[in-house]
Amino acid sequence: MPCLLLTFGFLSCQSSPGHQQAKTKTALDEQPHLSYTSNTLEVHKVAEQVYQHLSFLETRSFGKVPCNGMVIIDGDEAIIFDTPTTDQTSRELINWVEQNLGCKVKAVVATHFHEDCLGGLQAFQQRGIPTYASHKTIALAKANQTAVPENGFDKELTFEVGNEKVLVLYPGKGHTHDNVVGYFPKAEALFGGCLIKELGAGKGNLADADTIAWPQTVANLKAAYPRVKHIIPGHGKVGGPELLDYTIHLFEQKQGID
Repeated sequence: MPCLLLTFGFLSCQSSPGHQQAKTKTALDEQPHLSYTSNTLEVHKVAEQVYQHLSFLETRSFGKVPCNGMVIIDGDEAIIFDTPTTDQTSRELINWVEQNLGCKVKAVVATHFHEDCLGGLQAFQQRGIPTYASHKTIALAKANQTAVPENGFDKELTFEVGNEKVLVLYPGKGHTHDNVVGYFPKAEALFGGCLIKELGAGKGNLADADTIAWPQTVANLKAAYPRVKHIIPGHGKVGGPELLDYTIHLFEQKQGID
């Protein structure tokens, strides 16, 4: 049991090996490696022991939306942030992790109560995989009659995965009042979920948002993890710390203008 404590394409570096050693790489210097693809699921390797999973959600307002999650592995264990959008696709991801990475899924964490985080939760529960979310997310999931995670926490949670730690943090209100993030210190990789926007993105779904608090919440996150190198947003391309700055700037703009 954990203890309570505190993508697609980018241009890869084309220089020679000697020149690569002479420069400092950023997240944008490396292209996430496509590890698996089907009609319903993609898995991209973002960094050592860090994968982005991508599935698709049909929506009325935004059409077919690609939705991201994160997989962290160490030894023979894995933890997943956000489920794929359906139970069938969740089973596909679990099978891929078990068969191709040789890892047992230790837990799945829903980062907020929307369907792009919880849509495939029952598949994990049916496989006996512990499901986690903040107490706020659990309450909102119950109120909205969606799938409900079984284990709750307040503001922070730490998992031991293999010999490494994986952190969960509630930095404040933003996309929703309950949004949390996942951080893997070893790879300095962050799953920002829908709290963090890809470069060039608009404000998106604001139905449950606090747009006033949002930029300060991301500033809190930036201060909490100053060494972060790889950031997976809830939707769109993986990046680096510039995604935090972009999101802060986006919501510092005059309210009501998208």
